Amino acid sequence: MSFVVLRPVTPADSEFCFQLHKAAMGDYVAAVWGWDDADQRAWHERGFDPDRWQIITVEGADAGILIVEYGANEVYLARIELHPDHQGRGIGSQLIRSLIDTAGRRGQSLALDVLAVNTRALAFYRRHGFREVVRHGEDDRKFECASLTSRPTSDDRWITRSTDVRARQVLRGRSPDGMS
Repeated sequence: MSFVVLRPVTPADSEFCFQLHKAAMGDYVAAVWGWDDADQRAWHERGFDPDRWQIITVEGADAGILIVEYGANEVYLARIELHPDHQGRGIGSQLIRSLIDTAGRRGQSLALDVLAVNTRALAFYRRHGFREVVRHGEDDRKFECASLTSRPTSDDRWITRSTDVRARQVLRGRSPDGMS
């Protein structure tokens, strides 16, 4: 098992985070919206937040990014991206198990959204006990996102909260506050 550590992001990590996003998510973004480097870089610069992001390090090397939001009702995995060179080695599983445990200790579920075209990620989350709550997206069905939770709730209407809107905005390259 790899030695995984989280460290704070610094402003100097911005380019690493952009290149990581391109390597880890570029094909999925391209499949849904097409990859435009300038648009994606602008989206990254608007959303890059060293106060919220963490770098995933493996054996001392930067390998990914993690963004987790701790809310009153749930723990929301806003983003997890591992460089392809580090995928399939159990690193994501370690992190997900840890987040599920953290959410459980808080009496909450771990929730997330994933692009429906990312079938590998969907299968990964299902293997870790997540269940799909709802799919949402655009009318043309090109963009479709699956919302998943780590444990059943008595009322799945929670998905209509702001995360549903935020996921669509962020994944389309807009900031959650509506500013493009």
